[in-house]
Amino acid sequence: MLTVAAPSLIQSVDWAAIAPPLVPAALALVVLVADLFLPPARKALLGWLTVAGLVASLALLVPLRGGHHRTFCLPSQAAQAHVPVSCSYVADHFALAFQLLVLGGALLVALLSIVSVDEDRLPAGEFWFLLLASTCGAALLPACRDLASLVVALELASLPAFALVALRRDGRGGEAALKFFLSSVTATAVTLLGVSFVYAASGSLYLDRIAAALPNVPDQLQPLTAVGTVLTLVGFAFKTAAVPFHFWVPDTYAGAPVPVAGYLSVVGKAAGLSGLAAIAVLGFHSYGRDWGLALAVLAALTMTVGNVGALRQRADAPYSAVRLLAWSSVAQAGYLLVPIAAAGYGASAHAVGATVAFALVYGVVNLGAFAVVTSAGARLDEYRGLFSRRPAAALAMAFFLLNLAGLPPGVIGLFGKVVVFRAVVDAGMGWLAVIMAVNVVIALYYYLVWTARLFQSAPDAVATRRRVPGALVGALALAAALGVVLSVDPQIVMQLASGSLFG
Repeated sequence: MLTVAAPSLIQSVDWAAIAPPLVPAALALVVLVADLFLPPARKALLGWLTVAGLVASLALLVPLRGGHHRTFCLPSQAAQAHVPVSCSYVADHFALAFQLLVLGGALLVALLSIVSVDEDRLPAGEFWFLLLASTCGAALLPACRDLASLVVALELASLPAFALVALRRDGRGGEAALKFFLSSVTATAVTLLGVSFVYAASGSLYLDRIAAALPNVPDQLQPLTAVGTVLTLVGFAFKTAAVPFHFWVPDTYAGAPVPVAGYLSVVGKAAGLSGLAAIAVLGFHSYGRDWGLALAVLAALTMTVGNVGALRQRADAPYSAVRLLAWSSVAQAGYLLVPIAAAGYGASAHAVGATVAFALVYGVVNLGAFAVVTSAGARLDEYRGLFSRRPAAALAMAFFLLNLAGLPPGVIGLFGKVVVFRAVVDAGMGWLAVIMAVNVVIALYYYLVWTARLFQSAPDAVATRRRVPGALVGALALAAALGVVLSVDPQIVMQLASGSLFG
């Protein structure tokens, strides 16, 4: 008698693959416990411990390069050979590129926060614990390949972020956190409803099995499937600050500590973007034409509304520099959505690779701009004549702003815009390319006005000189160095993004 061995129900774990997000999780617990025993004068060590842990997490990405590590997989069955072996965690090119952005962005934010925690009198243990916990969720999310893991990772990235915003003690933090929390909870509820509909129609939460099941859904379940697809994508679109889910951004950024605002603009956006790309391209690709058009319209609205909001900022208004960067991040979210929309029209690997490339470029230069804001001030009129009192910071800020505008010598910013344009033109969406071009021209105005303000004369330049802490100088130097290196050799970005979801 021929007997077939039952499949093992024990899943093997690839510890090397999950190590990059696991280190921040373990370190968060260490920091929280250490905070109980360290005297107040020694709590600054927690910040440097966080920096060291994030450097270690980045180093753990190196052994994974060029591989396709899969873990937490369903056991294969010989009797069901036609069913794909589905995994909850896949460390492919796409995941590793976004994990590099998340962990590298968190490292820069940690360096900025060493200064802010002291100056703003934030509770050190709680701050570093929340930052590491949120970073763990954001690093997990790009590698998740089932809807349950994606939602859990997204909430792990979001929930500590609410508290990070609220830690500011001047009264603005609580209001900003409440707006962020209420809007995010609504988005999560919408996402969960969409996931339940998709599960009811497809019978699975794994993205590869959903993709295989959706084309064969019975006619009576087609409306349920369509609604579930839309609701799931809408929930993740909120996390990217896409219009009309952007209303929380300006107030939240202005009310949060400046490094936390930078964290939300890059790391938080990267988390939502990676989840949106994975779900749309891997799970819902059979509906590509439908969600592709919807995301294209969303992208056009997002970049337009973001740029118009940035144009309306007055130089003398409180937190005007932070608010301008907030509206700028909304506009940049529109550019980030464009290649994903193009993926719905074919050439998915190339299109999503363009999103990865632009996200890496945006992350470096935007965090660099927030580094200067952390040291120079939160109002635009404080930048008048910055070159006369702090020439290095002024030149760095000019470089970051020109990159965001896509102008030389910001070669890497121009390169990122070209990559996105190429993706949308290859997809045959000429109308969207025209809207992008108009918005790039609009954005030139407020970026160049801010840049010009740096080199204007200021009579009180000498009186406003102040010493800049070493951690802040290190963060600014690191961001500027990365921007220069990528401008000299922009192909590094494409090499990191090559392969994308199909690497």
